[in-house]
Amino acid sequence: MSISKSLVVAVLAATLLTGCSSDGVNCGVDQCTVTIQRETKASVEVLGVEAEFVSADDNTVTLQVAGQQVTLTKGQQAVEVGGLQLSLESVTPSAIQVQVSR
Repeated sequence: MSISKSLVVAVLAATLLTGCSSDGVNCGVDQCTVTIQRETKASVEVLGVEAEFVSADDNTVTLQVAGQQVTLTKGQQAVEVGGLQLSLESVTPSAIQVQVSR
């Protein structure tokens, strides 16, 4: 299953411009919380940087961010990639939640 890239990007762009929440995305001025369904391979632009969901297990998530592959572990401090700080907020059997900030 996949989500249309243009739809996801449009939702994120609208959210970033308004600073409000939308399906799976909640953004402020410099920070977003993105919820992605685990069976979905989505590619989105978050705070001006391209991020693609690659895989997840019970405690880790792998993302492709700004051309670099990064693995985030639940409870780990934020990792800097492409000028953004990324941290894994939660992993459930159906979804992951990643905090993204500048």
